[in-house]
Amino acid sequence: MEAKIKTAIEKKLIGKHIEMSFIENKTFQLWSSFMPKQKEITNKVDANLYSLEVFPLNYFDNFDSGRTFQKWAAVEVTDFNTIPDEMETLLIPNSLYAVFIHKGPASEGHKTYHTIFAEWLPNSEYTVDDRPHFAVMDEKYKKDDPDSEEEIWIPIKNRD
Repeated sequence: MEAKIKTAIEKKLIGKHIEMSFIENKTFQLWSSFMPKQKEITNKVDANLYSLEVFPLNYFDNFDSGRTFQKWAAVEVTDFNTIPDEMETLLIPNSLYAVFIHKGPASEGHKTYHTIFAEWLPNSEYTVDDRPHFAVMDEKYKKDDPDSEEEIWIPIKNRD
């Protein structure tokens, strides 16, 4: 698996989040509540959708699949001047990311993540940083279509 190392330019996001764990996955519930409401966001940068995870500090040091984190469904916006009811803001700062392309159905995304965390990351000069992880779903994203594509952005920093 090949990664592109990129510096994310600050992104302002508006969306919804839910507390969940890998064992108690509430992704479908989150997106089902977000998609009908996202039409109320009037200052979108583009049509891309963002699926984000905001993990507690040092979440991956002693991984526990039952430990909770924030899962977000969001879109990028030009500013935070208008925030629809039941929505919140999230800011991704300028920062370093390893970017991967997941090709295939969303239901097989766990295979890509396994390759990233079990193979690519341990053999790289980087370690995971404590910032939001996110996937960008543009027009190539088709959920469970075998031709679907999405970008996976993993926050990284140089190893000490």
